Amino acid sequence: MSVQTSARPLSLNYQAIAEDFAELAVAAGAAIMLFYNADSHAREKGDTSPVCDADLAGEAVILAGLAARLPDLPVVSEEAAAAGAKSIGGDAFILVDPVDGTREFLAGKGEFTVNIGLVVHGEPKVGAVYAPALEQMWLAGDHAVTFPVAPGGALPPAAERARIQARRQTQDGLVALTSWSHTDPRTSAFLENLPVKERRMIGSSLKFCALADGSGDIYPRFGATMEWDTAAGDAILRAAGGIVLDRDGLPLRYGKAATKFMNGSFVAWADPDAIPAALGARRA
Repeated sequence: MSVQTSARPLSLNYQAIAEDFAELAVAAGAAIMLFYNADSHAREKGDTSPVCDADLAGEAVILAGLAARLPDLPVVSEEAAAAGAKSIGGDAFILVDPVDGTREFLAGKGEFTVNIGLVVHGEPKVGAVYAPALEQMWLAGDHAVTFPVAPGGALPPAAERARIQARRQTQDGLVALTSWSHTDPRTSAFLENLPVKERRMIGSSLKFCALADGSGDIYPRFGATMEWDTAAGDAILRAAGGIVLDRDGLPLRYGKAATKFMNGSFVAWADPDAIPAALGARRA
C-alpha cells in the first residue's frame, strides 16, 4: 500500500470526492469483470478468507486513481493490508475493499461490490458501493443516490440519479437482511426476539444499500468484519437517514488502527426512531 500522509485537510468537498469514488469504482468494476465466471486463481489469505485475481486487479485500479486524484488522503485497503502493508489512519482517510463478497463473486453470484469510503473524525462521510455484475451504483456525498452504470461506463448526470431515503418503520413488522455467507446462531437468536415478518439473504454491502433505498429495516452482524467492509455502505445508509450501532448502542466508529481496523458486532437500522420500540418488543 503506497500512502502519503499529511496534516488534516482544512476543507473537504464531499460531493467532489464522491464523484471521484464513483468513477474509480466503475473503472475497478471493469477490471474485476474480466475475471467473472473465469479462472481467477482463488486462494486463501492468512485468515482463511478467499482472495483472487479480481481483488488485486480492482484494488490496483483504485489505488492508482486515488494516488492521482486525492494524494493527500491516506488509504487503508484490504488486500494491501492483508499482504502486510503498514496500516495508516488519521483524522481523514479512505477505506477500500475492491471486492466485497469474494465468495459470491467466485460462486458466480452478482451480489458482490466495490467499496470506497471516506472517514472523517471517526465517521463515514462519503461512500461508493458499486455492484458491477448488477450495473448499479449507490453513492453518498452531499446526499444518498442510486443509479445504473455499466462497468467502465460514464456516470449519469445528477438529474438522472435517484435520491434514496431509508424507510420509516410501520406496524406490520421488520424486514431483516442477513448474509449468504455469514449468518450465525447469534444472528438468528437476535432476530427471533424481534417483530420480524420477513428475512432476506443478500450478499456483501448490498445489505446497507437495501436499507438505504427502502428495501429493508434491519441488518444485524455479530461475526467479524473490517472497517473497509462497512465504511462505504455505512456512509450511504447514514446519508439516507439510517444508522449503524455498535454493541454499546453507539454509532459505529472508524479509525481503529490499534485493532487493525477490525469492527465489533453491530446492527444497522433503517429507522433510528424505531429502535426503542423494536428492542422493547424484543424484551417483551
